[in-house]
Amino acid sequence: MIATLRPYIALYKHYFWQILLGLSLSILTLFASVFLLSLSGWFLASTAFVGVAGLYTFNYMLPAAGVRGAAITRTASRYMERLVDHNTTFQILSYLRTLAFQKILPLSANQLSQYQRADLLNRFIVDIDALDHLYLKLFSPIITALITIGVMFIALSQINLPVALIITIVLTLTLLVVPVVFYYAGKQLGETLAKQQSEYRLLLINYLQGQAELTLFNAQPRYRTKLDQLESSWLNNQQKQSALMALSSALVLLITGILTLLVLWLITQYTLSPIVALFVFVCLASSEILAPIPTAFIFLGQVLTSAKRTTAIFNQKPEIEFIPHGQSLDLSTAKVQFDNISFSYPNQPFAVLSNFSLTVNAGEHVGLIGKTGCGKSTLLNLVTRSWQPNTGQIYINDVAIDELDEPTLRQAIAVVPQIITIFSDSLRQNLLIGNSSASDQQLIEVLQQVELDKLLTTEHGLDLPLGQGGRSLSGGEIRRIGIARALLHNSPLILMDEPTESLDQHTEQQIIQLIKQVCHDKTLLMVTHRLTDNPLFDRVISL
Repeated sequence: MIATLRPYIALYKHYFWQILLGLSLSILTLFASVFLLSLSGWFLASTAFVGVAGLYTFNYMLPAAGVRGAAITRTASRYMERLVDHNTTFQILSYLRTLAFQKILPLSANQLSQYQRADLLNRFIVDIDALDHLYLKLFSPIITALITIGVMFIALSQINLPVALIITIVLTLTLLVVPVVFYYAGKQLGETLAKQQSEYRLLLINYLQGQAELTLFNAQPRYRTKLDQLESSWLNNQQKQSALMALSSALVLLITGILTLLVLWLITQYTLSPIVALFVFVCLASSEILAPIPTAFIFLGQVLTSAKRTTAIFNQKPEIEFIPHGQSLDLSTAKVQFDNISFSYPNQPFAVLSNFSLTVNAGEHVGLIGKTGCGKSTLLNLVTRSWQPNTGQIYINDVAIDELDEPTLRQAIAVVPQIITIFSDSLRQNLLIGNSSASDQQLIEVLQQVELDKLLTTEHGLDLPLGQGGRSLSGGEIRRIGIARALLHNSPLILMDEPTESLDQHTEQQIIQLIKQVCHDKTLLMVTHRLTDNPLFDRVISL
């Protein structure tokens, strides 16, 4: 367990002062709660005792002020503790998500193929979110409880050492034993819930995205039944976990009640003064100290499973590694050479490419045509190093691409994929993907180049919201945004994969003319199925 959580516990050193402040506020809150209840009990008992004894003098101002002070301190410190703890947790989760993205980004296409997109999303959101239990619901309550119990012992031992010792022993044993019991009781359940939550999200996303295919093959009822069964099992396990949490709370209350009766009997052996009420109310207040602990350990199995799934991403080493400082490259032009390239996908019995050689001169426009699966898109992926050739070498300006560092290779290439991703953001932010340092004037000029300047005529201008997937744009406009990004990237080599796919003939001709116009001084390597694209190319290579 410790080995699984160690990498995440180690993150806390980066937030040491925030965590220390949060723990201090939590301790102050617990101490104020115990002090408030015990002082109130003693104060009421003392007032009654004074009346029964017939005494005429009693300083009620000081304990009354103490009660008010403790109440205000408890409220203020609880608010500040929640503020600090949650802010610290959000910072840790933000760091973990950024780290996860940094780990995933360099992975090869082969490594990423192990995960479905829904599974990766689940690891980013649910699994990393589950790790907030470590600090908020596990470490913080345990540490503050131990320190508060220690302070209580020091204070109560000044009044009655034997009773204070018994209270401390019972509370400490409860703190150490009960959580372990409920950890083992909820471990398997937590692991199952974490897996079911991941599976359900994966199935649900596939179900929603695959409606057309499921309907076409009459598989929708069967898939929906599978989804309903998983949901039913998930809800059933959540009910079991809730029952376990209720049992843990009941057990803590039972222990607190038994401790209160025991202390009441013991303290009356020494005195019948208002001190009896003080000790009794201290025991009653101790339930606030113990209550969060068993519940946190019930979730620990779920946290461990999420930690393992997250660690599986963090521990992956990229199959394709870039050298830190590669050779320099002339980025004014681009000549591309494929020298005896052979490539086959993992676990496939045949090679997609075998001893393939091709030279694309600087400024030349070359089209790649051929049947589906002949390796056209694979060639583009080999140039970007998404995949690594089994044998052979690829050169840009007579420099092997594996001798280039990643920033140099990325700057040398602009890619216009078949599917252009449009984010639910403004027109400006979607264009800045091509060049994050581009000015507004550059963005306006490139929009004019790709004939999208009409988008600027709206009241929003560059701040025009495009919606998820660019739902406010036509297919041709989406392709033009992809080309605009490539132009902003200002690379000498442009790779295009089916840029006119799924477009009507009129829009297709517009895109072809646009590519011919804006790429006249670039080296262009384009995958296509359309022979009508031929006027664009200097050469067409059939694979």
